[in-house]
Amino acid sequence: MAHQLLKGKKGIIFGALDENSIAWKTALKIKEEGGSFVLTNAPIAMRMGKINELAKACDAEIVPADATSEQDLQNLFTKAMEILGGKLDFVLHSIGMSPNIRKEKPYGDMNYDWYLKTIDISALSFHKVLQTAEKLDAMNEYGSFVALSYIAAQRSYPDYTDMAQAKAMLESIARSYGARYGRLKKVRVNTISQSPTKTTAGAGISGFDVFFDYAQLMSPLGNATAEDCANYITVMFSDFTKMVTMQNLMHDGGFSSTGITEDLIERLTK
Repeated sequence: MAHQLLKGKKGIIFGALDENSIAWKTALKIKEEGGSFVLTNAPIAMRMGKINELAKACDAEIVPADATSEQDLQNLFTKAMEILGGKLDFVLHSIGMSPNIRKEKPYGDMNYDWYLKTIDISALSFHKVLQTAEKLDAMNEYGSFVALSYIAAQRSYPDYTDMAQAKAMLESIARSYGARYGRLKKVRVNTISQSPTKTTAGAGISGFDVFFDYAQLMSPLGNATAEDCANYITVMFSDFTKMVTMQNLMHDGGFSSTGITEDLIERLTK
């Protein structure tokens, strides 16, 4: 049931690859709640995904952009304001990629050029997005930026390798830029630390099924789905959360606050 939470609000959604992605489901939810937006992704990701189908379903235009390129981002924000008819109210950063993980490099044998690429794509791009928006004065007061994170920013997880550092940096950028943007323009910046989610990107991590099953056993409410996350992001873009900023918001069914559960005890009891 739609409530028109985002009626009249305009924004940009980064990272919708296919129907399994959180960004894709968020786009559908925002459309349902009355918002309008421009879709964007890197050209190579667009060739791999189905973003044209999503654009048609949401009556949205696509502006390709490499989020690591300041020139591309400047073009994206300028065109988005032209297309949507004014300043923006929300931006979703749903971007993350590790060449080391894709090529199965262990943490003790990192390719450091790839490591820097992981940081640039998965974290520094968020700073570039924020800085570009600020310089272009692209956001309305109480506009909302959300980037997607994971609890590996605080805890060690095997096979998450350099993405863990990228997520830690992403959360730090949200705090630092949130302080600046809030003071200057009353714009808010947050990250959402989502449960393991069966997206195309998540499935690329070795041992993901074990991550998922363990979190399910450890979460009193179970793992939050991509649809649940889309709902949460929509609320974070609405006026109901206009005083929330600089937070890393745990959206994980209680996983991050749980020591052990009866389900896990039962599973481990011999």
